[in-house]
Amino acid sequence: MTQNVPAQSAGSLPYQTPPPAIVDIIDAPPTPAVYVDPTHTWLLIMDRPNLMPIDELAQPELRLAGLRINPRTFTASRRGFYSGLTLKSIRTGDEKPVTGLPDDARIQHVDWSPDARHLAFSVLQNDELTLWLAAMDTARARRLGEFILNSTYGTPFQWVSDNQTLICKLRPAQPVEIPAEPLVPAGPVIQETTGRKAPARTYQDLLQNPHDEALFEIYTTTQLAAVNLTGEVTALGKPAIYAGFDPSPDGLYILVQTIHRPFSYTVPLSRFPRRAEIWDRSGRVVHLIADLPLAEYVPIAFDAVPTGPRSVSWRADAPATVYWVEAQDQGDPKTEAKVRDKMFALTAPFTEESRELLALEMRFGGVLWGRDDLALVNEWWWKTRRIRSWRFAPGADDVNRTLMFDRSLEDRYNDPGSPLLRRNEAGQAVLLTTDEGQTLFLRGAGASPEGDRPFLDILSLADMKTRRLWRSEAPYYEQVVRLLDPEKLVALTQRESVTEPPNFFLRHLKGESLTQVTAFPHPTPQLKDVQKEMIHYERADGVNLTATLYLPPGYDPAVEGPLPLLMWAYPQEFKSADAAGQVTDSPHRFIRVGWWSPIIWVAAGYAVLDDPAIPIVGEAKEEPNDTFIRQLQQGAAAAVEEVVRRGVARKGHMAVGGHSYGAFMTANLLAHTDLFAAGIARSGAYNRTLTPFGFQAEERNFWEAPDVYFAMSPFMHAHQINEPLLLIHGEADNNSGTFPMQSERLYDAVKGLGGTARLVMLPHESHGYLARESIMHMLWETWQWLEKYVRPAVE
Repeated sequence: MTQNVPAQSAGSLPYQTPPPAIVDIIDAPPTPAVYVDPTHTWLLIMDRPNLMPIDELAQPELRLAGLRINPRTFTASRRGFYSGLTLKSIRTGDEKPVTGLPDDARIQHVDWSPDARHLAFSVLQNDELTLWLAAMDTARARRLGEFILNSTYGTPFQWVSDNQTLICKLRPAQPVEIPAEPLVPAGPVIQETTGRKAPARTYQDLLQNPHDEALFEIYTTTQLAAVNLTGEVTALGKPAIYAGFDPSPDGLYILVQTIHRPFSYTVPLSRFPRRAEIWDRSGRVVHLIADLPLAEYVPIAFDAVPTGPRSVSWRADAPATVYWVEAQDQGDPKTEAKVRDKMFALTAPFTEESRELLALEMRFGGVLWGRDDLALVNEWWWKTRRIRSWRFAPGADDVNRTLMFDRSLEDRYNDPGSPLLRRNEAGQAVLLTTDEGQTLFLRGAGASPEGDRPFLDILSLADMKTRRLWRSEAPYYEQVVRLLDPEKLVALTQRESVTEPPNFFLRHLKGESLTQVTAFPHPTPQLKDVQKEMIHYERADGVNLTATLYLPPGYDPAVEGPLPLLMWAYPQEFKSADAAGQVTDSPHRFIRVGWWSPIIWVAAGYAVLDDPAIPIVGEAKEEPNDTFIRQLQQGAAAAVEEVVRRGVARKGHMAVGGHSYGAFMTANLLAHTDLFAAGIARSGAYNRTLTPFGFQAEERNFWEAPDVYFAMSPFMHAHQINEPLLLIHGEADNNSGTFPMQSERLYDAVKGLGGTARLVMLPHESHGYLARESIMHMLWETWQWLEKYVRPAVE
């Protein structure tokens, strides 16, 4: 029986729950997470609890410099955890639970030792984060030492390659007095600019005053220490704000990066001054790489980067060689330059000058190390969506490079795949090769007009020719997780189908034999017979589009007629119409339903059109957003026409919805079309003048493209929103640009102009929702809205 949606203009309502069929789906036990050990001997199966209660989400929280901190535990807040660990042999399938854990353990930061003989993890209990160790021969866990970890910023520990030591971030032994926020300010908070351009995206949770600065320092300051397997602690250096602490592959040095003052009120801590040093194992500084200033002056373009050394890291295949990248164009893509980035390297004992490895015409996009005569580097340029991959010999005196691939980032059909990696003895990820180092393995999604079909290829470095070893076959979606034996071609794969949940298998690629390793059950068997179909249709301008249509079990439109339908979408920008028309999913993937998924509404008798392609194309010198509204209208109209043609929905009697940029899309479709009976917009941004230095893929600022910002803002067209709009937003949204104010102001506009809208603000929730009470209430609101404004239209 449909309930009436309360029509009060303001007030609160106790948390509600949707119909039992929806509740049962949300409360289904989550499928465990799986972590493969470096030697490919064990699967670590990590049990996950279901949704947290609202009282847990409501715990105290500090929001400082882009971080969210639990001040009671000195940990990152809102972090998930595991509730149990089980070891499963990949070869035999034998299982043994990890014992010795404390009751109600909240397990985090799980990491294998390089030799896979030990498993380290943290346990949060009694407001303390402690370090634990489990030996694989006994599968018994024990606490390591009496110290307390700090995970407010980054991982709290790292293994050293000796397999006997972990470098940890500890809470200082002496408690620091937390200053109370002054009731009476000492004076105003002042910022000043002196004529130099300092654009910034619309960040949230920034520092706002000196008290915030003090709290930020207190909660992020840690003591580095070396901890051995008996729990003995050796302090390293002095307490500081450690952004990174990476042991060298040979275990003799530590690459340390620290944050220091002056802090900023306009950018998060990733832009704060940063010092990069190399320490020896005693904590002595042996080399200063850079002391970088506050990075407030970085352009907002996606091809822009800070000046000075960045991407500082160790060569994974060398004992102790550090590398980094430096912009040669002041980090500004508008500056003309033949060389955009250069790579540099420096080898222990770090007493000589660094040497140049490579000069790149585009931005550095990552490097994979193999050996002195083999490394792969990517460079890319967002403006043109171009990416190139090069092979080079990092150990050569005169480093030359050979082009491997040159393609569009948007072109999924011609993606050659990514090289497989292996863990070396130091625990570092390096290129997996065979045939005495002359062959690489490439793993890819296998995008095609028929959908994704993951593959594994071999690539000969001698002639750059590839040969297909294996490809996923219908009716399954299967992908290689690890190549366990590159000579015998034995792989660990993950396989699923529309009705079978993802599970792990041993596949012999030569003989095609298949052995199941895990048997995770269907989490929602009541949805097993839901009908799923990948459908294809065309936009008015000829762009090919794809969507996935879900229908209730046994439903036949020829017999039962059209259903109420929910279309859930998210627009995406492209520079190529051909790439925009490529298929981006598989018809054979498992129907996994969670709170975030619109598929859940099939259980309530709705048809669901999930992820219909809404491409926004701007080819050559045109920018996609110059014609955003027109292309949005065309994409939505094409989807509506297709489901009407199929007889599963009736034109004009459908709802449209989306989250974040999908919510933005939803409000625009209600303002600029009459295709839908109602809209559901979650955690969106609706007034682009509140994100004046760019949003989504838009690189121009408001003053460079005011007409675009105005035209794209549904807030500016609120007088045209003449269908009911449900606005849902987390009160603590920290996503860039999606301030809670965005939903509040759009609701005020619709209300003031006489439209129909409902605003639901979820206490304590961020951009993605976490608490069971919040999620159940969000689903109840959605169900009420659909039942009131969409279902009656087809009855």
